[in-house]
Amino acid sequence: MASESRVSRLRLVPQIRRAREFRLYTAAGGRLTDLWQDGGRAVLGHTPPAVLRELKNTSERGLFAPFSSHLEGRFFKALSVLFPGRGFRVYQDEASLRRALCKAGFLSPEDGPFPDPAFTETEAGDNYRPMLWRPFLADGQPLSSLLIPILPWPLAPRALVLDKSLEASFPPPEFVSPVILAASARAVYDLASSSCRAAGFPKITRVLSQDGRWRRRGIYLSLASPGGEDDYTALFRRFLEKGFLLPPGPEEPLILPGTLSPGEETKLADLLGTP
Repeated sequence: MASESRVSRLRLVPQIRRAREFRLYTAAGGRLTDLWQDGGRAVLGHTPPAVLRELKNTSERGLFAPFSSHLEGRFFKALSVLFPGRGFRVYQDEASLRRALCKAGFLSPEDGPFPDPAFTETEAGDNYRPMLWRPFLADGQPLSSLLIPILPWPLAPRALVLDKSLEASFPPPEFVSPVILAASARAVYDLASSSCRAAGFPKITRVLSQDGRWRRRGIYLSLASPGGEDDYTALFRRFLEKGFLLPPGPEEPLILPGTLSPGEETKLADLLGTP
């Protein structure tokens, strides 16, 4: 049911003709401020120039098929900038990642979504529980020996960051298209060199401090009481009508963009403060 609701909400979004930074431009000439950012995979914006150059350069060499390539090593080297001293595995998609975790004994097929630090502070506990890792959370990042980073490029493969002592528990990494690996490595380097986004929007900060309906962790907001599916659909529609795209489901956080115009900030603060 939740999956169907997500799809039906995304069907409410007009056709998107172009995406640039944190804004989406519709075929009818409208504009939406993106508060979903593809679940965080566009947290650096939809048009990162260095990633697009890398994608173009590698594509011109025809490296689309998932063959063995030195670019896997480049991708892992980029990840080591964010996660020094760790080991890495790469998988084509989440289904492959989950199968590998199940095979290694760190996940069961019945387990639900990975714990998300955008919603709750990480507490000491099972150090071998796979957990998401999100950019721009200065504190409260997962403590787990198994991290699944949300990388800032929508086509990036699923990476697993693990303690080196656990590497023998996992099979070798999957082969991934070198085109994808090259662009993903560039995205990781761009993230590593990005200044921490404090999301210092004063009007939004003031509204959030006065209204307990939204919880904030860095640039991430979540509903304290999301309500039912119909309630969230009504909220999704209300934001959409005012020019803002929410995540299609309450299981993903609202992500404050890197930039907001004064008018956008005022409108968003009003929406966040409206019952």
